[in-house]
Amino acid sequence: MSTLDGTAVIFDLDGTLVDSEPNYFEAGRRALAAQGVGDFTWADHETYVGISTQETIALWKDRYGLTAPLETLLADVNRRYLELARASTPVYPEMRAFVHLLAAAGVPMAVASGSSREAIEVILSGTGLASRLTTVVSADEVAHGKPAPDVFLEAARRLGAAPADCVVLEDAAPGAVAAHAAGMRCVALPYLPDQADDPAFARADLLVRGGQAGFSARAAYAWLANEAPRS
Repeated sequence: MSTLDGTAVIFDLDGTLVDSEPNYFEAGRRALAAQGVGDFTWADHETYVGISTQETIALWKDRYGLTAPLETLLADVNRRYLELARASTPVYPEMRAFVHLLAAAGVPMAVASGSSREAIEVILSGTGLASRLTTVVSADEVAHGKPAPDVFLEAARRLGAAPADCVVLEDAAPGAVAAHAAGMRCVALPYLPDQADDPAFARADLLVRGGQAGFSARAAYAWLANEAPRS
């Protein structure tokens, strides 16, 4: 019997399982340039880490005065992003190791992301994680994206797990807030380590202050085993 019986794990995708933020930045930069916005920087992109693509574009429309319909802009960003994602989306090595450890222990797993379902499936397929992570929820499939808890609650429902038995892995403050709102435990690995003192991360049950550089699959597994529900 696994020491993790009763535990389910829900992964955020971008910045948590895979380093896809550079692709999202480049897709957004090119899409905005096509709309006449030529000064979008990585620092600008960082302010949108952790929220859905659709919500990001809605904020862009206000910030940059974009007149194109949201649906048109969303389709353009997604098209550009998928081209980049198919070419290269690296998986964090310790995260891949963690997924394999959990799979070997029979732990139910899901991905809950602000990306489109097509983008999630392209990345999971291209990285070889699709066979391990078969339960997927996109923010497009629920009423509200992060920091609302909807994607995590829907992932728990599809896994047949109670929220209190779920552990979320997140790299962004909105995701940490969403996990707390869902009544789930949270392992936080700030994508931007200098944001580790953000109050949103203070609610995490395990905060890896160094982000991916400080994450260890075996250490995370040991923590989960210690925190697993006891019948």
